[in-house]
Parts: sequence; structure tokens; C-alpha cells
Amino acid sequence: MDTSKPKANKTRRVTLGDILLKENYVSAEILQKAEDFAKISKSSIEEYLLTNGIITPNLLGQAIAEFYKIPFADLNTKPSSREQVLKIPQELGINNHLVLFDEEDTSVVIATDNPPRANKLLAHLQQFFPNKKISFAYSPTSEIKASFIHYRKPLETRFSEIIATQTKVAPEIIEEIVSDALTFKASDIHFEPQEKQVIVRFRVDGVLQEAGKVSKEIYENILNRIKVQAHLRIDEHFAAQDGAIRFPRDKGFIDMRVSLVPILDGETIVIRLLAEYVKGFTFADLGVSKVDQEVFLKAAKKPFGMILVTGPTGSGKSTTLYALIKMLNLPGVNITTIEDPVEYKITGVNQIQVNAQTEMTFAKGLRSIIRQDPDIVLVGEIRDLETAEIAVNAALTGHLLFSTFHANDSATAIPRLLDMGVEPFMMASSLELIIAQRLLRKICTKCRVSFTTTQQELEKILPGAKHFFPNASTSLYKGKGCNNCGRSGYKGRTAIFEFIQIEGDMQDLILKHPSTQEISDLARKNGSQSLFEDGLEKIKNGITTLEELLRVALPPKNENV
Repeated sequence: MDTSKPKANKTRRVTLGDILLKENYVSAEILQKAEDFAKISKSSIEEYLLTNGIITPNLLGQAIAEFYKIPFADLNTKPSSREQVLKIPQELGINNHLVLFDEEDTSVVIATDNPPRANKLLAHLQQFFPNKKISFAYSPTSEIKASFIHYRKPLETRFSEIIATQTKVAPEIIEEIVSDALTFKASDIHFEPQEKQVIVRFRVDGVLQEAGKVSKEIYENILNRIKVQAHLRIDEHFAAQDGAIRFPRDKGFIDMRVSLVPILDGETIVIRLLAEYVKGFTFADLGVSKVDQEVFLKAAKKPFGMILVTGPTGSGKSTTLYALIKMLNLPGVNITTIEDPVEYKITGVNQIQVNAQTEMTFAKGLRSIIRQDPDIVLVGEIRDLETAEIAVNAALTGHLLFSTFHANDSATAIPRLLDMGVEPFMMASSLELIIAQRLLRKICTKCRVSFTTTQQELEKILPGAKHFFPNASTSLYKGKGCNNCGRSGYKGRTAIFEFIQIEGDMQDLILKHPSTQEISDLARKNGSQSLFEDGLEKIKNGITTLEELLRVALPPKNENV
């Protein structure tokens, strides 16, 4: 967002802080805190205000629009169609961040993130909309850029154009694939060799979708290019290899994890994109309810103790801990992490990479970290007894420790740690909070509609539905499917959570070597919601669907009629 409108004396540029203060969206005291945070953390006041829930993205956009005395164009709620976007030539639209927002018989409204610059282009824009009055509306840069997806030709069309040039085929094709993956906010890129061709697929919102195809001949060049960039052996074709790439992108880098595995038809590649947009997530973005946020923050603000986040691979555990670390990352706090791999670099945090070649394991790294006088320690994952014991001891000796652990739910984590060999009294004394989570797709907000269904219909999807939906008919939500969500009806992901606080009677129970069911029963008695119940709240609030919830979580056994 460029707010470079000069003041009357032209001594300095107007800042976002000036705008928010002038339009009474924040107080001078809050603005000062935001500016101090931005200076120390080398980020922006916008990041501070959004992360702490002081202002929402929409309010931020409206404040800037008011400052420029133009309307606010909410492209998130009312996205421009492909037809609208293409009415402004690609080069002009992309270079100047312009998108057609609305068009009537005699007028058009063009969204921009820089009204002063757009005004200078008024005469040039008029030739594309003859005999129509042009006005401008403000929209955030991110929403305008999201509209530019309509300028993109299909991947295979671009592949053909690149191949026709017969120069630098592999690098240019890889660039196009990565660019599309980032545009669609894909978490992974899959190259899957078949007998005659190679399928390129993106994992978007947890679901794989085909993006394009390349010939086997071209793929050999792509494969070798990726091996070189990831520092892997190009002459090895029969063993699995893992590597990493720092891919140049927009004056910066995208970190990528690369995995190669030989299959019958060649070598398959899976690239995990460690995209920067994940770093900005707050608890609200992740789907943590206000009640659970209070539980989370209560545990996180204690001077010592352990917080465990459990769930299978790909359930968003690391993202949750990064959101917590980011919130606690203050000048007076020493935070050190040991991870495998370091997924997102955070300014002001000491991050250590596990390295098998130098014997830097979780356990050895954690021993070293404790001698570095940290206040907060993040251990990427507890995998063995040695790491678990060191972590528990650290949590008992004045350190706040966060880690992840593979367990199906919160209640299962305790018996698994006990079976691993952790002493019950040590665990009862050190554990503060166990969180289980799963990721599920959100209904697309652009095409979301409500519908009424009956208890009888719900029973076909969920046996015992009457326990959760007691009324004869219920209003739920779904996505019809639109350009914004690729006709799937879903766009983006949220998480469902289960929180178990380790206090009083739960500590006493741990000393008795309890079963998973005993822990679950006590947790529910103490007010803990299951993953399924948290998901039901999101269904009733129009965030996701029952079908999507049942894909990742089941009702509690004692309530499944």
C-alpha cells in the first residue's frame, strides 16, 4: 500500500499512521506502540495492528479510502470477474495496480491501491472506456493482485510458448509453475511421471488438483534443474533424495523443501512451498475461538511449563506455534528454536536447524539451548524419550517450552508419552496445555449460500445427527462454486481444536497412568470441547460444511448414536 500523498508543506510523505490517526481509527498511544514494535521487529505498524486485533483489514481499507475521499472497493466480498479484469490491458493493470470494480451504462469504477497515481492515468484509461465517467475506489494491494489471476493463460499454453522459443526451457517452466502455485496459495507442487507424460499438481487447501502436463523429454530437463538447485546428485536415479531451494521471487526468496523418490515411470518430485503469507497468521486467522484463545494465552504467559500441539503431519501444528512465537517475540524475551527444518525465519528469534551430518539432533540441540539462557524454547517435534525428558526438565527449571507431538488427539498424547518412558510426576508437573488440531477447508465467501435441511437428511451423512442437530430442520451453508474457488465451493482453510488444560484433578489423574478414555472423560467434565464439537460450531457459523468436518474428525464415541 503506497500512501505517498504529500502534505501541503511537502516536507514529508503521509504515512499509514498519519491516516489512521487523522481518521480516528487509532489513538496516538496505540500508534506509538505500533511504531515502536515496527522499529524493533523490522516489520510494519500495519502488522502490529492487524495481529493484535486493533483493526481489521476491512477497517484499514476503509480508513485509507476515507483519507483519499473515495469509496472503498471490497474485492474480497465482490471480486471482479475475468471479463472485468481483461477490460484494462494486462501491462497497464499489473504495473499500476488497477482493476475494474464496477461498470454501468455511463460510468465505471476502477479499484486502485494508489489513488494519486491512478488520477494521473485518467486520460490514458479514458480510451478504454469511451463516453463513460471514470471514478476510483481504494482496495488493498493484496486484493488487487489476487484479481490478476485472470490475466494468466493456462499453464500448458505457457509451456508451449516457452518451448517454442527453444531457450532456457526448464528454468522458465519452473518459474511459471512456482508462480502459479504461489498465486493459488498452494502448499505443495507435485510432479508425477506417467508412461508418456508428467502430471503437475498443486495441493490447495489440502486437496490435490491438476495444474498442467509436460512431456517426459522436457521433464528430464526440469528434474535435473531442480536437482542442481537443491544440491542433489544428478546421476542418482534409484534412491530417494531430499534437499532445499531458495527460489528468487519479487526481490526476495521463497524457501522450498524438495523430495525426490524413484517410481516405476521415473522420479517423482514433491516441493513444499514455505510461503511467507503463513507467517502473518494470528490465532483468529487460524480459527481459534475467543474462549480457547484465552486458555492459550493464559498458559503462554506463565514463566515456565510445557505446551504441546498434537496432530498428524500437515495439520498445521507448526503454524500454530509460529503464531504463538510471533506474539511473544518481544525485545526483553530470549526465544530459541530447534527445528527440522526451519520453515519460516522470524526476526529476533534464534533458530537452529537439525543436522544429522553434524549430529545436531533435537536432543543434543535442546541440551545446548538450555545453556544459552533462553526464556522460551520451541522444539520442532518430540520424537524420542531423550528429547521428551530434556524438554520436561527444561519446562520444570524455569523455561517455557513449546513443541509438537504426533497423536490423534489431546487425550492420546499423555498415555503415549507415559508409554515412551516419561515419569508421570514429571509430566504432571511440567505440562500446562495440550492442543489437538486438524485443518479443514472453508466455504468460499464469494459463493456461500444458506440452505435448509432436515434431520432425516442429516442422518444419511451423520448417524445420530439428532444429538447435534435437535431441531426438525436446520439452516446450514455451502459454496455454490465460482471462479474464485475454482468451482469447488471451498476457499482457504481453518483449523478445529481440542484444548486440555493440565490442572488440579487432571494432574492427579496423570499420576495414576490413565487411559486415553479416562483423560478424555475428565477433560470433557472440565469443559473441554472435542475436535468434532469445535467443528460443529464452525458449521453453524457458516465457516465450513458437515461433509468437510467428517473428512477430518469423527463424533466422540460416547455420543455417536
